[in-house]
Amino acid sequence: MNPHSITHTASLAGAAGENGKKPGPLAKIRRRLTVTGATSTIDGGVSKLTVSGVSDPNIHHAKATCAITGYSGVSKKGLAPYNPKKKNQDALIMTEDASTNTIILCVLDGHGEHGDAVAIAFQSQLANEMMGHPMWKTDLKQASAESIAKIERAVIRDYNVDTEFSGTTLSMAIIRGNKITGVNIGDSRVIIGKQVAETGGVDLEAEEFTHDHKPDTPLERQRILAAGGRVFAVKYDDGIDGPPRVWLGHMDVPGLAMSRSLGDSVAHTAGVSSEPEFFERELDPATDKCIVVATDGLWEFVSNEETINMVKAAPTAVSSVETLVREANARWMDEEQVIDDTTVITATLFGYMDS
Repeated sequence: MNPHSITHTASLAGAAGENGKKPGPLAKIRRRLTVTGATSTIDGGVSKLTVSGVSDPNIHHAKATCAITGYSGVSKKGLAPYNPKKKNQDALIMTEDASTNTIILCVLDGHGEHGDAVAIAFQSQLANEMMGHPMWKTDLKQASAESIAKIERAVIRDYNVDTEFSGTTLSMAIIRGNKITGVNIGDSRVIIGKQVAETGGVDLEAEEFTHDHKPDTPLERQRILAAGGRVFAVKYDDGIDGPPRVWLGHMDVPGLAMSRSLGDSVAHTAGVSSEPEFFERELDPATDKCIVVATDGLWEFVSNEETINMVKAAPTAVSSVETLVREANARWMDEEQVIDDTTVITATLFGYMDS
C-alpha cells in the first residue's frame, strides 16, 4: 500500500486501535505502496536501481529573471514486488512565466487506487490555472489557492476518478524575482540550502521552508477531533507501528497519514483539510544557494541536512537529483523491501553550481 493510507478491506490480527480496542478492518502495512495500477513494475532490487524512465532528467536554465539560475527534476516509479501493475502516482510541475519573472516548481504525491489520476489532474492544469488567474500578477497566494480549489472541485466531480479514498499531496515553490512563496498541502516538502557563516560559507545548512501536515500536530489534531474524526497509530503487540493516522469517528477508515490533502472526500468528513498553508520570504544572494522540492519518497528516510549535503557534493543540479533519488531508493529497499515513488526537484540560486 501507499505510505499515506491503509487498505480498508483486509482484516488485521493482533492490532489494537485507540484506547486499546480492536481497530477492525485494517491492513498490517507500515510504509507499503499502492497495489493497483496498470504500468509494469521495476525489475530487480536495489542493485538495479537507475533514474531511467524519469519524467524530466535534464537541466533547465532559467529564462525568467529571478533568483533561480537552473533547475532539474525527476519523478521515479517505486518498486512493489507484489504489484506487477504498479503505477507512478507522483507527478511534478516545472514551468516559467517570463512575463512576471516567475518559476513554479511543484511536486505531487498521489495515494489510493486513483491517486495517480488526481496527481495528473493537478499536473496538467495547475500552472495554466494559476497564470490565467486575474490575481496572478498581484497576489500569488490568492491565485494559487483559488486555482487549487477549482481543480480539486473538478476532480471530485469527475465520475472517472473515485476520490473517496484517493488523493494527492502538493508542495510548491513559486519564485518571483528574489521572493519565494511556499505552498503546502500534506507531507511533501520544500527546503532551502543556506551557507553557514561560522564556516566561512564552506558548508551549507538546511532550512525547512514548508512544514509537513501530520495528524498529531496540535492544531491539525484539534481540527480533526472537532470534526468528529480520530487520530491514532495502528498498535501491535510490540508497540506502535507506523505514523499517526486519521480515522472516521465511527469506522476504521481511511487511515490517512496526513492531515491535509487534495481529494480524499471521505477523509475530509473527518477533518482532513485541502486548504494550503503559505510560507514567504526573500531569498538572500549572500547566503541562499539552493532549493529542494520533494515528495516523501525522499523525506521518509533522508533528512533535510543529508539532502542539502548531497546537493552540495554534486557537480550539477541534474546529478544532485539523480543522487538523491538513488539514495532514497536504496534506503527504502534496505528498510522496507519496497520503494515509494520518489520525485525530487533541485534548483540552484544566484549562480550557485553554475559551472
